Amino acid sequence: MPLESFNGRIITVSTMSECDKATAYLQAFEFVGIDTETRPNFSSNESHKVALLQISTDDTCFLFRLNRIGIPDSLAALLANRRQAKIGLSLHDDIRALNQRRHIRIPRIVELQKMVKEVGIIDMSLQKIYANLFGKRISKSKRLTNWEAPTLDEGQKRYAAIDAWACLRIYRQLCRFRTGEEYEYVAPMDDSRMFDIWQDALLKTLQTH
Repeated sequence: MPLESFNGRIITVSTMSECDKATAYLQAFEFVGIDTETRPNFSSNESHKVALLQISTDDTCFLFRLNRIGIPDSLAALLANRRQAKIGLSLHDDIRALNQRRHIRIPRIVELQKMVKEVGIIDMSLQKIYANLFGKRISKSKRLTNWEAPTLDEGQKRYAAIDAWACLRIYRQLCRFRTGEEYEYVAPMDDSRMFDIWQDALLKTLQTH
């Protein structure tokens, strides 16, 4: 499959003042995609807190460097905003990681793994869900890089941004399925029904030979 790319703005947030500006901008949006990144552990003696929080709109992704600024009040207030839905995948893991830095409650979340089941998609990973819906591949080549590095390289920034943005794009596509906009929803059949259809097709084939 062709590789997907995020062509919007990517803004790194490394100071308190930058965080205040970013969160003030993001407060206006009803839906955002979110994701987190943590420095990988390569031995049983290692343990790292979440280093990066990505929050994306349709055209802009902010990369909050939590290993530098923690979770300031302005960011905590954004996460607690009841008017804004935070959309992500395996959000319980992200929320648990964020709570290791600061106890917060995110009152309005959308778990994509639950949504995809409702439309008959059985794949649960971001890569496979995105490939099912859009026929494009999301690279995971930067997943095990150092997210606490003094400076994130361009590959890390693009990787981090596309994951949060992809969550938002998946959500909008699933909403089109739900509302019937451009699509007709056909409920998935259980295994017994599929077996009946297969048998009928086999019998018809045998009868014609």
